[in-house]
Amino acid sequence: MEKKIDRIGVLTSGGDAPGMNAAVRAVVRTAQSMGIECIGIRRGWHGLISGDFEVLKPGSVSHILTRGGTILYTARSEEFKTKEGRKKAVATCKMLGIDGIVAIGGDGTFRGALELSRMGIPVVGVPATIDNDIGCTNYSIGFDTACNTAIDCIDKLRDTMQSHERCSVIEVMGRDAGFLALYVGIAVGATAVLVPEKKLNIEEDVIEKIRDSRIAGNTHFMIVVAEGAGKAYDIAAAIRDEIGIDPRVTVLGHIQRGGSPSARDRETATRMGYYAVKAFAEEKENTVICIQNGAITAIPIEEALKMKRSLQMDRYEILETVGIKAFPED
Repeated sequence: MEKKIDRIGVLTSGGDAPGMNAAVRAVVRTAQSMGIECIGIRRGWHGLISGDFEVLKPGSVSHILTRGGTILYTARSEEFKTKEGRKKAVATCKMLGIDGIVAIGGDGTFRGALELSRMGIPVVGVPATIDNDIGCTNYSIGFDTACNTAIDCIDKLRDTMQSHERCSVIEVMGRDAGFLALYVGIAVGATAVLVPEKKLNIEEDVIEKIRDSRIAGNTHFMIVVAEGAGKAYDIAAAIRDEIGIDPRVTVLGHIQRGGSPSARDRETATRMGYYAVKAFAEEKENTVICIQNGAITAIPIEEALKMKRSLQMDRYEILETVGIKAFPED
């Protein structure tokens, strides 16, 4: 027997990711189809504390599928980390008659959701982060768009690199995870990719690769650096000191978070938002909606937060094999 749910809240928290709006849209419209009211909580957990909300109808989420960012805004909340702050959030839920919260974000968002669930407010998490580093799911909303944005920028940099026969060091986002850097590095045919999961040996990982590439006939070189693996300017300085070429540094930064979401992110976010609402109706609350082996599943939030993802290091072998020095035409 399905549980009676009258009203749910939806919020986005932590770093924004392309596709968050698509997830919000799916939550609102799925809820409406099931006779459930939907309250949009603005500015994440901070908004739940302060009572910053709006009633969302199907028309409220028209024309947002293609938009990056989040119409509900997002913010980090130090107050929510305190017991008193969470009590205020619970009071807001009770005042508005909210039967559960769909929380769209990353691990930090889910940790907050877990604490709220322990205080009696059911939650369902939807993973959204360009870092793609949430342990319980094979894919997080926003990763594909961020990769495509970085690839587009680097493809443009390659044109000027070739024209001036230069070395370019590009820093991409990803915090302490190298998923974005390695994926992008393979896609653009980088000379070297540096990720936090692999201890950096500047001589082996960068200098020798540039030397080998130059001996093979290349006159331009591309080094992709995950922000958690080191600073691009430090890597550039080491290259300058070791082999005397003067690299150009590009830090892509928050441009990777913006832009219209890709087809994959729109479709994935829509499915996840749909299943998040279904989870409440089917009494599968206090879970995270995940993709595992291509299928969507709901994993208990405590279990989900304990799970870890490892970088697919076999991709390094792929990167080095298809970018081998014998093929200078890249």
